[in-house]
Amino acid sequence: MADLVLEMEETAKAAKQQFNVRPNAQAISAAERATLLEDPGFGRVFTDHMVVIKYSDDRGWYDAEVTARAPLSIDPACSVLHYAQEIFEGMKAYRTQDGGAVLFRPDANARRFRQSAERLAMPLIPEELFLEAVRQIVSIDRDWVPSGEGALYLRPFMFGSEVMLGVRPSSEYLFLVIASPAGNYFKGGKDAVTIWVSNDYTRAAPGGTGAAKCGGNYAAGLLPQAQAVANGCDQVVFLDAVERRWVDELGGMNLFFVFDDGSINTPPLGTILPGITRDSLLTIARDRGIKVSESPYAIDQWRADAESGRLRETFACGTAAVITPVGEVRSVDGNFKIGDGGAGPVAKELRKTLTDIQRGNAPDPHGWVQKAY
Repeated sequence: MADLVLEMEETAKAAKQQFNVRPNAQAISAAERATLLEDPGFGRVFTDHMVVIKYSDDRGWYDAEVTARAPLSIDPACSVLHYAQEIFEGMKAYRTQDGGAVLFRPDANARRFRQSAERLAMPLIPEELFLEAVRQIVSIDRDWVPSGEGALYLRPFMFGSEVMLGVRPSSEYLFLVIASPAGNYFKGGKDAVTIWVSNDYTRAAPGGTGAAKCGGNYAAGLLPQAQAVANGCDQVVFLDAVERRWVDELGGMNLFFVFDDGSINTPPLGTILPGITRDSLLTIARDRGIKVSESPYAIDQWRADAESGRLRETFACGTAAVITPVGEVRSVDGNFKIGDGGAGPVAKELRKTLTDIQRGNAPDPHGWVQKAY
C-alpha cells in the first residue's frame, strides 16, 4: 500500500510539471525542410527539437524542457556506457486530412515503456508525463509531420546517466524524445521481404529481457542480421533459445501466419516483444470474426505448411514497417517460398484497415487515435 501511495504522489507531482519550451533559434528553413520531406527514408532525418527530462533518486523527475536538438555531453564513466541500462519506444504521429496530427495508441507505448523500465531496474516515468513529452515535441515540430503515406517517427528513450563504475542501478537518468520524419522502412518499398533463419544465435531466453524494449536485445541481433544480409535476405528470424525449434520473432518485428482455412496464428508472448501493432492486428482480426490463435509454431511445420499450400501468407509487423509480407524463407537447411512470394490479400486488407484507423480515415471503435496537440 505504501508503494502505491508513493507512486500516486510521484505521478501527481510529475503530471503538474511545466515544460520549459526553448524554440530552436537555428531551425531548418521551410524550403530545406520541404526538400528533406520529399524522401526522408527511415531514421536519417531529424526534426529541430528534442524533449529532455531529468531524474534522480532524491529529486524524482525534474527540469522538463523542450529544446533544440543537439549532441549530448556525457562522462566516460556514465553508467549506461558500462552497464547498458537503456530502454526506448517507437511510435508515430500521422497527418490527418484536416491538416492536424494524431497519435496511435500512445498510452500503450507509455505502459510498455514502464514495463521495460521495471525489467531493467529503472525508475517508472508516469504515463501522463510520458504522453505530455510526446505531445510537446509533435506540437513544436508539427511542420515536420509528413503528408501522404509518411509519418513522424517518435523515439522516447531513457538511460542511466550517473557517473560511476559499479554493477548496480544508476541513481540518475535522462529521458528524451527525438523525432524523425519517416518513409518506407525497407529500402525500395519491397512488396515482400526475404528472411534468414538463424540457427547459430537466439534473441532471448525465458527469464531474459526479450519482452523489454532495450538496446541490448537489438545489439544481440546485429551479427545474425549481418548474416541474413550476407545470404541475400532482408531480415533475420530467430528460433527459441531452449529447443531451437519454435519460431520467435524477427530482429525487430512480430510474425503472423495465415492458413488456408482463413485462420491466423502468431507466436505467444513471453520471450518476444509485446508489439502494439501485433496487438492491434489481433484485435482487428477478431473484430472481423477471423479465428486467431497465439500458439507456438515450429520451423519444420512452417516449411511443411508452406510446401503443402496449407500456409497461404506470412507477414511481419511493427511500428516502423506496419505490415511487411514475407515472400521467402532461407536457411542452411534450404529455402521455401510463401504462397506466390508476394503480398497476400489478408496482409493487404489488415494493413489498409490499420493505416486507415491510424490516419483518421476509418471508424475507430476502440478509441486508439488521440490528437497530438
